[in-house]
Order: sequence, then structure tokens, then C-alpha cells
Amino acid sequence: MAWYDKSIFYHIYPLGLTGAPKHNEYAEPAHRLRSLFPWIDHLKKMGITGLYIGPLFESVGHGYETTDYRKVDSRLGTNEDLRAFTAACHEAGIWVILDGVFNHTGRDFFAFKDLQEKREGSPYRDWYCNVNFQGNNEYGDGFSYDNWGGYNLLVKLNQRNPAVRDYICDVIRFWVQAFDIDGLRLDAADVLDFEFMKALRRTANEVKPNFWLMGEVIHGDYSRWANADTLHSVTNYALHKALYSGHNDHNYFEIAHTVRRTGSLVPENIRLYNFVDNHDVE
Repeated sequence: MAWYDKSIFYHIYPLGLTGAPKHNEYAEPAHRLRSLFPWIDHLKKMGITGLYIGPLFESVGHGYETTDYRKVDSRLGTNEDLRAFTAACHEAGIWVILDGVFNHTGRDFFAFKDLQEKREGSPYRDWYCNVNFQGNNEYGDGFSYDNWGGYNLLVKLNQRNPAVRDYICDVIRFWVQAFDIDGLRLDAADVLDFEFMKALRRTANEVKPNFWLMGEVIHGDYSRWANADTLHSVTNYALHKALYSGHNDHNYFEIAHTVRRTGSLVPENIRLYNFVDNHDVE
């Protein structure tokens, strides 16, 4: 059995836990990640064997509008801080999973900045989905584009572009080399391109034995995402809903029914990521 199939995970949203400013001024690094070291002993005492932490990389606000995939957010510290934190977790017997925000970038990402400057002449015009130079948006870019969730702050990457796919796969290789991480939680996996996810799985198989890919999927047939070709696991929001309403309504039949139903829909060798809360839900 792989380590992730038997792990008990703890989830940290580092920008919130460390009290980082809500807006990134891209100033000198503030080493807030170092304040998380005492948590490692706390996690170990609780029996935690896996830590999901993120987002961690340079962004302008909440962390999901990535500015630089290769640089730790300056509000949190430096790449060296993250490397030291991961090493300390490993020494305590805790595996480390980062947030992979690959569906979209922020507007300060280098490819989007080039698009703003060079417009039709930008070599990155096909890095984003449905860029329309006849359109506009609330930022006055003079063009429009697809986004995530209706927020133009989150610019939708064109995952079918081989250059985008290769760039993201190289980012994963870099994270493993620089920080020795053990897996990724893929943000907004329910809207990621399936061929793109297959490329991520091939990269996962390459970079490290038992490197884990877990996707954020809200609803649907979980086996579409969690299988031998794409991701190892997905978030079990169905069970979270049952745990939340089942306990509050004293309806334990709902919990039992959900466990049986999801068990019948997912192959026996696939273990879903079950959780009681995260940064999006109570």
C-alpha cells in the first residue's frame, strides 16, 4: 500500500495562519514560514503523517492568482525557507503536499504581462483560452479572455497548448528538485483538461516513486478523474456534505448511504481524499 493510501492529513492555508498581509507588495521576503516549524511537533503528536500546505508561491492576493511558480510568496519567505520546512517535516515522518494551481494564473504572471504589452504579437497569446482582441474587460486591457469562476483576476490557461503543458510539467520537476515534495493537490481539477492531467500523471511517475496527485473535484463521477491514467485521488465532497449535514441533523443514515454509494462508484484500488473541513468549507 502506498504511503498516501494510509495517511492522515492536516491542511494548512499558510497566508492565513501566518497572518500575512492580504495584498502582496512584492517587497523583501518576510520569513513567516519559519513560524510554522513548531506546528510540526504538534502534528506529529496528533498522529498526522501527511501535510497539505498551500498555496505557497508568489501571488498578488489570496494565493490562487499565481505570479511566479518558481518563487515562494515574499509574504511567506524564501525558497530556502520552504526547503527547510519540508526537510523538517520529513525528519518528523510527515509527507508534504503542495497546492498546484495550474488551471489559471494571475495577471502579474510573465506570460500575461507580455500579452498585455505585445497583444497580437505576443508569443504567449495562445497560452490563454479564447483571447479576443475585439473585446475588453473591467481592467481596460483592450481584450477579453476566459477565466475561472467569472473572475478576470484568474486568467484561464490553455492546457491544450503543448508549451503550457511542458511549462507546468517543468514546474513540477522544479518543485521536487528544489523542495523534495511528495505530491500535489490540483486546484480546480474538475475543470482541468483530461489530456493535461494525463501529462501531469506521466510527470508524477517520472519525478519520484509514489508521487501523489490529488484533485479538487466538487461533484460528479469521481472515477473520471481518479484512475490509472490521470489522478490518484480526488476530494470527497460528497462525504463532507454528508458528515456536515448528517451530524447537524442527526441523520446518520445520510452518512452511511454516502459511504456505500461512493464505495460502489469508485474502484477498490482508488482511495478518495476524505476531509472534515478545508479552506473553502467549515
